[in-house]
Amino acid sequence: MASLSRAELVSLSNDIRLACMRISRRVRFESDRELPPHHFSVLARLEDTTRTNSELADIERVSAPSMKRTTSALVERGYVARADDPTDGRQVILSLTPEGRKALRRIRRHRDEWMLSRFEHLTDEERELLQRAADVLAKVASE
Repeated sequence: MASLSRAELVSLSNDIRLACMRISRRVRFESDRELPPHHFSVLARLEDTTRTNSELADIERVSAPSMKRTTSALVERGYVARADDPTDGRQVILSLTPEGRKALRRIRRHRDEWMLSRFEHLTDEERELLQRAADVLAKVASE
């Protein structure tokens, strides 16, 4: 296979970026209506460890007041618990509750089901091509 020109690589880059963005957006918005995407993201960030509002704001690249509103909404729903930081009385430690874990699993399951419903209409060859593309995209994302 001939090498792609720079212009062709730019076009390919744009096509892949747009396709990934569209899939990501559709998975987030069409697979589940339970939580806004940014709420889901915070639950996922709390899945394996506790964090402060400030840490979450930095990770999610939002303002501290915006993160405070998000975590307050999640606390109100019973998905996140607040606890005083034993080493710094000014800080609050946030953790996922059992209900938050259930919600996270449920949303992930809905997202997987949405994606699977798209794969059902593909040929075996298209699925194999997607597997190879997923491997390449994972490599690109890790660099």
